[in-house]
Amino acid sequence: MRAAVLTISDRVSRGAAEDTSGELIDELLRGDGYDVERRVVPDEADQITAAIAELAGRAAVVLTTGGTGLGPRDVTPEATRSVLERDAPGIPEALRADSIRKTPHGLLSRGVAGVVGQTLVVNLPGSPGGCRDGYAVLQPALGHALSLLADEPTQHAQTSS
Repeated sequence: MRAAVLTISDRVSRGAAEDTSGELIDELLRGDGYDVERRVVPDEADQITAAIAELAGRAAVVLTTGGTGLGPRDVTPEATRSVLERDAPGIPEALRADSIRKTPHGLLSRGVAGVVGQTLVVNLPGSPGGCRDGYAVLQPALGHALSLLADEPTQHAQTSS
């Protein structure tokens, strides 16, 4: 199955910083058997929106990293919302709840998630730790979500009683 990782960072796009978060998400997805496409764009809403739309045309899931905080150039949620066709509010709620248990900075995350066509799009934080933890929250439901989006038969497995 195809996945895409979109790194949103002025510094990474200029070559002034290494893409450690994107690399980590790539490794996690590949470890779960995904074929991964990577892209880097600066913190520019029009470029973020265009990249998400393009990648959604080729991947079952697009995970973004970066631009979800309170900084003046953090426009990833707004850009993502402009391309989403349907929201998936439970995903960012779960990501924030998990993050808040680990750091008070989790309160500052503004990431969103939703659907473009048959593709799930999820904003993850820009830090490697936030990406690792966020993927761990998303991973147990990811396969089921992608099956639902592909209109494939699914089985609901109760995880606790």
